[in-house]
Amino acid sequence: MTQLLARTTTLLDGRKTVKMTGRVYLRAIVPIGLFFSLSLICGNVTYLYLSVAFIQMLKATTPVAVLFATWGMGMAPVNLKVLMNVSVIVLGVIIASFGEIRFVFIGFLFQLGGIVFEATRLVMVQRLLSSAEYKMDPLVSLYYFAPVCAVMNGVTALFLEVPNLTMGHIYNVGVWTLLANAVVAFLLNVSVVFLIGKTSSLVMTLCGVLKDILLVAASMMIWQTPVTLTQFFGYSIALVGLVYYKLGGDKIKEYTGQANRAWAEYGVNHPAQRKFIVFGAILLIFFLLMGSMAPSYAPEQVASVKGMLGGATAGNA
Repeated sequence: MTQLLARTTTLLDGRKTVKMTGRVYLRAIVPIGLFFSLSLICGNVTYLYLSVAFIQMLKATTPVAVLFATWGMGMAPVNLKVLMNVSVIVLGVIIASFGEIRFVFIGFLFQLGGIVFEATRLVMVQRLLSSAEYKMDPLVSLYYFAPVCAVMNGVTALFLEVPNLTMGHIYNVGVWTLLANAVVAFLLNVSVVFLIGKTSSLVMTLCGVLKDILLVAASMMIWQTPVTLTQFFGYSIALVGLVYYKLGGDKIKEYTGQANRAWAEYGVNHPAQRKFIVFGAILLIFFLLMGSMAPSYAPEQVASVKGMLGGATAGNA
């Protein structure tokens, strides 16, 4: 996709000012593509062993891995206060792990490897984008390391996937579904490198925890994944740790006060709209709760929805 954009648009004209040599490519670009591929491979294999909900809970530990990688590569000085803040997230995930019903150790190891590879890749991308030596914008960096990732994934698929792949598998998933997945994946990679370029790799991974929470909820509602009270409690701790790390205690108080004042003022100026928002929020929470309990009181309807999503599930696995 980046090769196509380079030849048909001006979005990647910045690559012409980059002094890319074979030595620079091997030293700065190839490792990013390599770790990206390893992260994808380990992350996808994990889905064969662990539930979607538990995988997302484990991924909440990625910020700590990124923090250690940042310190290890000399990107930032060691800060024990930051470590303590982020460690709250790890504590929550540890508690959630104790409540996991379908724990498979080999799957846990694959996910652990994926987290380490992903953290290393993110820090490398941050160093590449912030370096005065290379002067790359996010899209240009993707232009360079995407081919490395494609070759690595292609070689892996050639030995592990292709021997068992048939056209029937592709048709069952759907050609358009595969193309849509590819486009979304490309846009995700673009957004990630832009976010890292504007902030940091650690902030990017912390923002991803919200996405993981939504995936946990979807897993409960659609695939009937059991989530115990222990897991719910542990993941709630992880979410609190995320918010506190991003904002800090003073900012939380400041934003809370601003939100209360704005909400009260909005209620005075738009009373009907505020009632509608409150009603909509209550309705949304109600549907989420009912959806999470649906497997117990409406198994046939859940099975029907699960069947409709079966093709996509098989494709992701």
